[in-house]
Amino acid sequence: MRVLLTGASSFTGMWFASALAAGGHEVCCTLRSSSYEGVRGRRVEHLRAVCETVEGVEFGDARFLELLRGERWDLLCHHAATVDGSRDPGFDVPGALRANTRSASAVVEAVPRVLLTGSVFEPGEGEGDPELRAFSPYGLSKRFTADTFAYCCSVAGVSFGKLVVPNPFGPLEEERYTTGLVRAWLRGEPGVCRTPGHVRDNIHVSLLAAAFADFAGRLPEGGWSGTLGPSGYRESQGDFTRRFAREIGDRLGLATPVQELAGQVSTEPAVRLNRDLIDLESLGWSERTAWNDLAEYYSTLR
Repeated sequence: MRVLLTGASSFTGMWFASALAAGGHEVCCTLRSSSYEGVRGRRVEHLRAVCETVEGVEFGDARFLELLRGERWDLLCHHAATVDGSRDPGFDVPGALRANTRSASAVVEAVPRVLLTGSVFEPGEGEGDPELRAFSPYGLSKRFTADTFAYCCSVAGVSFGKLVVPNPFGPLEEERYTTGLVRAWLRGEPGVCRTPGHVRDNIHVSLLAAAFADFAGRLPEGGWSGTLGPSGYRESQGDFTRRFAREIGDRLGLATPVQELAGQVSTEPAVRLNRDLIDLESLGWSERTAWNDLAEYYSTLR
């Protein structure tokens, strides 16, 4: 297929683009800028090696619509979203929705299939606490975005798929939880788990990307609609942290002590998991290889 992908400079976006390209699809990634630094710069460098990139384009703007209408596309993968301030209680939900869905009706009329990425932290997604409320205003914006695209696709007779993202981890991520653990161990300090009792769905980003590319390749035309929520390690954060410590410590020859902070106050739901277990064999994905690749990446932090 010929695939147009937004949000490709993000951690998961780069992996999605790579998996699509590895699957034999012709992938074009839109980028808002022509200059990136740090880990995002490394991701963009990789993108340019495996995909076509078009710079200076924002989702739904005039250049984006020109690109969309000027060529034949089999699938639009819309992964870009407003994320700045996503942990802020004052996150601008209406502003994010406007940016995420700009020209949505015109966009979906130009393609036969749309694949949107959502989050398990949206209201009503996944499984866990009975209420399944949003984790934050950012989660609300993602849900409203998905509802908008589902409606526009339904009206236009365009197929709509949604891939629900849980907690990905892996090479070339931002300074997030797992990278923070490794940096602490490299300093000879314990890695800190602040919410050991929370049950989450942590997934290797390479597995998430493989599931994404497989789902994308199976989306039919004709107004079909469906959702996939790939699941990884469904366990408490304490258990996942100990798992991570064993796998990375053994491979890097590091002492990996873990300090659990019990009794920490949190407003987040205690349990949130994706629903769909993935057939690893059918995807040709190796857990051992994923841990090896992650350890090799972390070895560069020494």
